[in-house]
Amino acid sequence: MTLLTGWESLRELSAMQDRMNRMNRLFREPYSPEGPAEALTTTALAPPVDIYEDEHNIILKIEVPGIDEKDIDVSVQNNTLTVHGERKIEKEEKEENFRRVERQYGSFTRSFTLPSTVDPGQVSARCDKGVLKINLAKKAEAKPTQIKVNVGGQKTLEAIASGKAA
Repeated sequence: MTLLTGWESLRELSAMQDRMNRMNRLFREPYSPEGPAEALTTTALAPPVDIYEDEHNIILKIEVPGIDEKDIDVSVQNNTLTVHGERKIEKEEKEENFRRVERQYGSFTRSFTLPSTVDPGQVSARCDKGVLKINLAKKAEAKPTQIKVNVGGQKTLEAIASGKAA
């Protein structure tokens, strides 16, 4: 009798594990009313961005392969750079041959707060080989300046500005 009870416990444990696996899949897979196959094509799109800076510019490089340039909008408003775009689903006659769709489709919006050193009137963008490059020019006062310091009996620029002798 104990053996039978142990067997029932294992069966219940197995059934509970199956239910938990189904719940895990439910939370892992994006929801779509059309089912999991359609959910693969409608997940949120967030293209990766690289941001770097030199002495004159801040540059953003955003990966946008397969997105037409006319479907990308770049704007600056209230010290915020906003990039909006859309990758449209390509309809083909042979859709039934797809085994898996991993590329993400849909619209995206990425926003970046600009530092006060950026001149919002000097923003340019271009797209080349699936990479959107946005160039944000720095204001003239934010750019570093080279100051020559004379050594020997002459006053330095800093000493003249503070009213002290060298």
